[in-house]
Amino acid sequence: MSTITEEIADKLALATIEAAEILGDENLVAEVSKVIGASSTTTQEAFMTAYRVRVSQKRAEKYLAARLAKGPADPSRGRIELGGRQILNTPEEGAGGH
Repeated sequence: MSTITEEIADKLALATIEAAEILGDENLVAEVSKVIGASSTTTQEAFMTAYRVRVSQKRAEKYLAARLAKGPADPSRGRIELGGRQILNTPEEGAGGH
């Protein structure tokens, strides 16, 4: 179970990531981290961990989506299923591949 510090840090990380994207400001994370660190280095560490985890999650999801869009490495495998849902049709099932 998460601690209050981790919960707060994760919420701040999500809000900061969103704000940085909206503002186009890559330095925002460092600035927020510095503000947090002035009061609590424990929260600052949790914030930076949450930030790194969330950013790596976004990168991994983006990579996974791009990789799935390419289709199977071995086209003879036909369809790909993810989480019980078919996401790529076999050639016999129709054009488009998805």
